[in-house]
Amino acid sequence: MGTTQLESVPEPKYWHLKTVLSQALDSDFSVGEILPNERDLAARFGVARATLRQALEQLELEGRLQRRRGVGTTVAPPRMGVSLGTGPHTWPGGPADAWQPVDCTAAVPPAAVADALEAGRDEPVHIVRRSRVSHGRPVAAELLYVPDFSVPELSGIDAPSGAARARAVLRELQRRELERQENAVELGSAGADDAKELDRLPGAPVLVVTTRFVAAGRTAALSVATYRADTCRLTFGDAGGVEIHTGPERKAS
Repeated sequence: MGTTQLESVPEPKYWHLKTVLSQALDSDFSVGEILPNERDLAARFGVARATLRQALEQLELEGRLQRRRGVGTTVAPPRMGVSLGTGPHTWPGGPADAWQPVDCTAAVPPAAVADALEAGRDEPVHIVRRSRVSHGRPVAAELLYVPDFSVPELSGIDAPSGAARARAVLRELQRRELERQENAVELGSAGADDAKELDRLPGAPVLVVTTRFVAAGRTAALSVATYRADTCRLTFGDAGGVEIHTGPERKAS
């Protein structure tokens, strides 16, 4: 095949600088360290500040850098692993669960969720809202949909609302025998609500992990978890993923 027009386009200067900066982050900086100001960085690498800004924006988009108001640009921690392995399946809210319950409401779910739960489209379900934080920053938000038949002993007297109600729903789920869970992953963009919870702009790339929990032959709960694509990576298999970095400060796991 002949050379295409795309192949003949030279690499943009900011993209080459991004590669150089990425190598410098691994070798010269540690997680949480504040980078020098733009003027000093531009002088160090011999580029215009406009080129430097483009490279820094790309590194921020990829999750290598964080821009914190009043602090500056810092080196971001490694991406958080999101395990989709084949290990033992557990209900949400178990001992090793890193999610924090935020709230619980009773409302009619989206039609697609109602169909997955095999519930009537006008039938309210328990909607548990949970969040996940890593290194002090929000990295994921979850909506867990639980129909009444999955938590028949739930009492509104002991936990009428809020995070306490969410924990009560999760406790009741633990009483059931989980047969299996099924995961699906897709790339999406953050809507207004997710963007607010994840401290991102609307439209930012996200990973949407949908998990169906099956008990007694039917869907007992459905989780829709939205992860920041710049802070998370998916891992598969019983042993999790392999993390490789070139910097001397980071070890492979």
